Amino acid sequence: MLSVRTYPLGFIQTNCYVISNAEKECLIFDPGGEGEKIVSEIHRLKLKPLAVLLTHAHFDHIGAVDYVRDTFQIPVYIHTTEKKWLVDSSKNGSAKYAEIPSIVCKEADIILEKETHLEIGSFSMQLLHTPGHSPGSITYYFPEARFAIVGDTLFQNSIGRTDLPSGNQAELMKSIHKKLLTLPESTIVYPGHGPATTIEDEMESNPFLNGF
Repeated sequence: MLSVRTYPLGFIQTNCYVISNAEKECLIFDPGGEGEKIVSEIHRLKLKPLAVLLTHAHFDHIGAVDYVRDTFQIPVYIHTTEKKWLVDSSKNGSAKYAEIPSIVCKEADIILEKETHLEIGSFSMQLLHTPGHSPGSITYYFPEARFAIVGDTLFQNSIGRTDLPSGNQAELMKSIHKKLLTLPESTIVYPGHGPATTIEDEMESNPFLNGF
């Protein structure tokens, strides 16, 4: 059985998820900031990190990537469309804001190029390409555990922004309806910001999806 821990971190409280198994192995999703806190929690829980996985490369999701990667000597995974965003503050959006430091990370170690079945240690998941909020947005779906890490594609009673550079409203809606709402209704949705929800709840009550 998998355990999902949520840590809202960084400039705009982006959800970092730590998924662990009975063997105390873990995966770290979207370490957006406060790397010391993430590392401290990993040590406190006596977990063994295997990888950092990114839903996408906007600045608020990658601020602590290098700190976590270098501390644990683990690989970083990202979709090929956004591999250059890690190393370019103008692409990841951090250069736009004077009140935050420009974020420049090292290149990712593993480039994800297609929808596929992914195994890391004993973790097994499906990769779903869900562009719209950003062109390389990925959903990590764990069918046996019945949950999905969706980044900024879908939120409780809301959807991802598409007014940022490279955002696309039509693509976002297609991703949500073709990739996410086709998952089992009981699937728990873990978004990039805010509380978790379920596919069923969003189908029934999300005002951005009704009537589409």
